[in-house]
Amino acid sequence: MEFELISGAGGPVVALLALFSITALAIVIAKSYQFHKLGLNARNSVDGALSLWRRGECQPAIDSLADAKQPAARLVRLAMYSMYPKMPDVATLREELERIALDMLDVLRSHLRTLEVIATLSPLLGLFGTVLGMINAFQALENAGNQVDPGILSGGIWLALMTTAIGLAVAIPAVLAHNWLDRRVERHERFMESSVTQVFTSSLLRPDDNIQPAKPAALKRAT
Repeated sequence: MEFELISGAGGPVVALLALFSITALAIVIAKSYQFHKLGLNARNSVDGALSLWRRGECQPAIDSLADAKQPAARLVRLAMYSMYPKMPDVATLREELERIALDMLDVLRSHLRTLEVIATLSPLLGLFGTVLGMINAFQALENAGNQVDPGILSGGIWLALMTTAIGLAVAIPAVLAHNWLDRRVERHERFMESSVTQVFTSSLLRPDDNIQPAKPAALKRAT
């Protein structure tokens, strides 16, 4: 049985690696556009709203984020809206905001797992193609019998090693792109956490007639 590695201008292994490459490129373009559209790196709107919130201008702070598409801005607005004019149960609100934040982060991380799989499988698939190519080359050498032509072996090895090179050429950019995109999501996750925490701490530390901190459980029972 002969293992066909290359037929015509390509082969099953090379074709699959080409499909991986196109898929990885499509994911990188789509995620870059998504992050740009959401303004993932922009912080001015959130910082401005937090500045208003710390000064006690609660409604203007909420209104400034009304049209925000950025996940952090939407989460901050929801936190402010839930705490104004009267603060609810802090623990319950934090739990709900955490659930919403996880849903937002899942959307940001969508398809990144596929990119990671492509980066992992591409060199393995290239190595698999090389093994099949070497088997095919040695089979051709065996079938030649006494009329051994060194070109048969060298040509087969060259074709076999090509799949490893293609696999690495697909995997290396995929690894770099995945780490870059995942790093952007991680930075935004920390920004979300920091911003929402500032909403809570500013409300709890600032004396304000419109926002009343919830009473501790012991004081509630005492009253």
